[in-house]
Amino acid sequence: MKVPTVRTTREEKITDLSNDPSHSQTHAVLVAHATVRGHSISQKNWVASHRKELRFHLCYLDGQTDQFQSSSSGGLFALELSMLPRVSFVIPVRDDAVRLGRCLESIKRNQYPRELVEVIVVDNGSTDDSAQVARRHGAIVLRSNGRVAELRNRGAQAALGGILAFVDSDHEIDDRWIPTAVDVLSGGGVGAAGAPYIAPPAANWVQESYDNLRARPVARQDVDWLASGNLAVSRKPFDSVGGFDRSLEACEDVDLCNRLRRAGLRIVAEPDLRSVHFGDPSTLRALFFGELWRGRDNARVTLRGPRTFRHFRSVLIPLANLAAIACGAIALAVSLPAVAAVACSVVLALAAIKVGRMARRHRPTIVGAAQAFVVAVIFDLARALALLLRGSHRARREA
Repeated sequence: MKVPTVRTTREEKITDLSNDPSHSQTHAVLVAHATVRGHSISQKNWVASHRKELRFHLCYLDGQTDQFQSSSSGGLFALELSMLPRVSFVIPVRDDAVRLGRCLESIKRNQYPRELVEVIVVDNGSTDDSAQVARRHGAIVLRSNGRVAELRNRGAQAALGGILAFVDSDHEIDDRWIPTAVDVLSGGGVGAAGAPYIAPPAANWVQESYDNLRARPVARQDVDWLASGNLAVSRKPFDSVGGFDRSLEACEDVDLCNRLRRAGLRIVAEPDLRSVHFGDPSTLRALFFGELWRGRDNARVTLRGPRTFRHFRSVLIPLANLAAIACGAIALAVSLPAVAAVACSVVLALAAIKVGRMARRHRPTIVGAAQAFVVAVIFDLARALALLLRGSHRARREA
């Protein structure tokens, strides 16, 4: 198909040629402003890696015919996309208007055709102006009650996109999140893509320590699971495995990823799918109640498989801690302080192992390591008690 000549300047971002008679509704031209951070991109290599999805049409290339050089303002190039996917964002919300507005603004800043981005906000009985904020940003607002898994499924059912982007209202995504997600999901056998959350700017010591304890990939790689507050899933696999399990209060993201993997699909973590989480716990109390709630379905999901030691480790550690807590309490009740000390040392040792892994990645100061140790102990205690106590989402929000 002949591509019409595109005249453009550096200031233009996206040119919609959908009304051009030479284009069908399944073809569009994306004019993207690309800033290459300290690198140069070979056209031939880029096109070769996307040959199945894209046909390249040179629009402007900083005067170069074979090499796109980075500059302070970048360069403009146009890509004719034979099948540019629609991306549908599904955002559950309850009484979170301010952070929802920030989340929606970050979606708008993404370098992707507006016509192919759909935003669905599923409002779970908000009493603030969350719904109004969503509508002001052009989002579709649905009313629904229930667990977060049910809210996400409700949004997915209404979505038109071939890619479902599950983002929580207290997140702010990177400006290149959408095209990066599309690129990752175009890889062979990829069912879902995402990345661990990032702590908010000006994070306090609890948030910094909590963030440092997250295992964060430095390059694109396969992982076991990804959190559903920053997750892109191809529509067909999502539907084929039945979406999120509505019976789960928490760990619904782990369960979804497990079922996608059992279906033969890959879960891929991509560091460029950056998402700042403004909901990271800012106090030890908030951390405890947050993990008490998040861990409530951990054992149930883990026992569904896959049946490997690495998978079962997520429930074996809480079980070991719970046993140590019980032994310690009984030992104190019957005046056996030595036994209680041994039980306490088990809890502390497991937390120290977690901090040791973190130290190899981040090399913290002595103070930073001590702070991370405190956070790790609180985290482990909450996850252990979650095997017995039913933490609530309301208690987590109020902590």
